[in-house]
Amino acid sequence: MKSYSPSTWGIQAISFAVWILFCLKVAYESMVRMNVATQDKFFYEVYLYYNPVFLMSAMVWLWGINVYVFMTLRVPYARVFELDSGYISHKDIWKIASWMTVAVITSMTAYLYLYSHGMVSHAASQPVLLYLMVPLVLGLPMDLFYMETRFFFLRTLVRLAFPIQPIIFADFFVADILTSMAKVLSDLERSVCRMYHRQVATVSWLDANDTCGGHSMYIPIVLAFPYMSRFLQCLRQYHDTKDKTCLFNALKYTTTFPVIFLSGLKYHVELPFWFSRLRPLWVLCAILNSCYSFWWDITKDWDLGWMSGPWKPMKQALRPTLLYNRPWIYYWAIFSNMVLRGAWTYKLSAHLRHNFKTVFFFSFMEMLRRFQWIFFRVEIAALKLSSSSILSPHARVTSIPLKDVPPSETDHLLSEPDHSI
Repeated sequence: MKSYSPSTWGIQAISFAVWILFCLKVAYESMVRMNVATQDKFFYEVYLYYNPVFLMSAMVWLWGINVYVFMTLRVPYARVFELDSGYISHKDIWKIASWMTVAVITSMTAYLYLYSHGMVSHAASQPVLLYLMVPLVLGLPMDLFYMETRFFFLRTLVRLAFPIQPIIFADFFVADILTSMAKVLSDLERSVCRMYHRQVATVSWLDANDTCGGHSMYIPIVLAFPYMSRFLQCLRQYHDTKDKTCLFNALKYTTTFPVIFLSGLKYHVELPFWFSRLRPLWVLCAILNSCYSFWWDITKDWDLGWMSGPWKPMKQALRPTLLYNRPWIYYWAIFSNMVLRGAWTYKLSAHLRHNFKTVFFFSFMEMLRRFQWIFFRVEIAALKLSSSSILSPHARVTSIPLKDVPPSETDHLLSEPDHSI
């Protein structure tokens, strides 16, 4: 891992902040120059192009915080993900997130500035250039921009799209994160559709019959893709392990499909039929999905026993081994996860599709939920890794140091059931 001097890190942080503030100032002044009658509609178009890449950048920032906490508490996340000695640190991750954020804000500012000054064709090229730059940088076959990390991520995406090989932790971990970013992926599809049909820098596309409008059949397909990938991964895991838990996990992901496709049907049926027949069914499916997903998060992904005995003493009601060592953290995670699970499902509702401020809020809150989920999911993987290493002295991966897992609790590790995810 690379090291950075405090002075270098401070200069980079100040430069980053100054540039972001400058871009925001120019963007605001550009918005003021626009026609008030079309300002809100145009702002929605700006949201559609730049919201996906902005939230992707935000997820990288949050992952850097995850890694920082793992390194501070000496949680062996690198061994969980089977990373070699060249893996990047949290500062490297934040550096990547910084460049991503700068690229997004700069492109958005140029888009607004050029459009507000009448250079519409030049403005239309800005999101196109940004979207082309992302795959080019990711696939750059040169030892630049953390090549090993980029290629590891690309290989994981390929394995996610074609889950025909044995599933490793990174495969389903990334797929689970993408389920939380399903709306981001659907907005990405709509943006690419707009660019393909040369409809950038216009506001007429808000017509319901527009090619890339809300009625497009590709929106529910893209929304469902991460869940389908996890479903297939669960089936592959069951094929390899014969663990029936994998089938119940697969069933969890299937409960998402009715929520997505019933929501999409709103644009293809008469409104009275939607409100009288389909919407009640959608609500029922949404409740089922939220409850099942919440139960799985707590009892399987986090392996907490709270739901089977919350009346027990605080620590016993969770589990004997808590790497974060603060029971209230786990109870907060349980409560907030329950609230945000329901909110995320509600956000997939069709009638919120054009209420972009509400959609952005729920999308970001879902990313925070997933950010929180990561801490406890990696914790459980680390504990199971320690357990398997203790059971097998010749295991390829060594155990968590005993200073990280209290000696009095190692017996619990040896008997901990392994819920395959």
